[in-house]
Amino acid sequence: MGRILTMNHKEIISDLEKKLFHPVYFLCGEEPYYIDLITASIEKSVLDETEREFNQFVFYGRENNLATVLDAAYRFPMMANYQVIIVKEAQDLKDLFPRKKDKGKDDDDLLLSYLDKPQKTTVLVFCYKYKTLDMRTSVAKKLAKSAVLFESKKLYDKQIPGWIENYLKDKGLIIGHKALALLTEYLGNDLSKISNELDKLMINIAPPSEITVNDIEQNIGISKDYNVFELHDALGSKNAEKAMRIINYFASNTKDNPFVVSMGALYSYFSKLFIYHTLKDKSQNNVAASLGVSPYFVKDYISAAKVYSMPSLQKAIHILKEYDLKSKGLGNTSMNEADLYKELILKLVYLDKVVLEEVGKEAN
Repeated sequence: MGRILTMNHKEIISDLEKKLFHPVYFLCGEEPYYIDLITASIEKSVLDETEREFNQFVFYGRENNLATVLDAAYRFPMMANYQVIIVKEAQDLKDLFPRKKDKGKDDDDLLLSYLDKPQKTTVLVFCYKYKTLDMRTSVAKKLAKSAVLFESKKLYDKQIPGWIENYLKDKGLIIGHKALALLTEYLGNDLSKISNELDKLMINIAPPSEITVNDIEQNIGISKDYNVFELHDALGSKNAEKAMRIINYFASNTKDNPFVVSMGALYSYFSKLFIYHTLKDKSQNNVAASLGVSPYFVKDYISAAKVYSMPSLQKAIHILKEYDLKSKGLGNTSMNEADLYKELILKLVYLDKVVLEEVGKEAN
């Protein structure tokens, strides 16, 4: 029974909660969060606390081989209905997949043999992180038929806001648009980090409630006034005073506001403004989809695009690349992160003046 296309992580966990266990789980993919989530559910669901001591074993791919793992898997549980064998770092098991003989036949097919007749009282879990399987291989085809084969796919950046909303919705909470943008900007696309911060946030917020920027500042420590999101707003409205106030805060707190992270956020912002200028269809829904932002923020990009012309945005992106190199020591021998922050923002705020000066130089 092929499961890679028919079972998502919620369905797998639902089965586990119903005590519907399968002999083999092969959890692979670029996103480790769901692999860890399913593994944790298996650890919690199959055995009770007293049974785990004698019937739950963890192997690491770098330290073991497949023969050792399967030898343990073939054993019977002790005073329990099941035993659980978890192989972490399974991608490092050198003998996990069959080698090919010269004539093209499979050799050392230990896993294939086990899948033909798995030990029914063993729940064997392979945590094959950061890689996917070639579904044309004999092992992948066998896993799809005889095991729970789950691929944990990495989310695109534009999918993160929706993921956060759904995560909170499952807990009975909603989040405001500005608070959502702030979290997305600062937490990136590491789902494990995001879920940890959201869990921290929910300790002091009972459902049903709406999470606000004040909640984020108080529980996660991201300033509601001095953040990249507010910096975008200041730059988008050419509010030099506000932009410099925020950047001075960043410059005095570079540990919490690393230059490289802010650079990435600014590059993303100006790139989206550039993309906006290229769009023929400037309807709200198309702009939101093309830029990968919430429809709620489309008006902010439309407003900022009126302030920054295409030549200005081209220059902004060039400046950002220049200062990225300077932050890495190229063409810079004396400026620290605080100095780079201040000089960069001044150039971005007075971008039109910089562009006009360069046009004048070229004319002369």
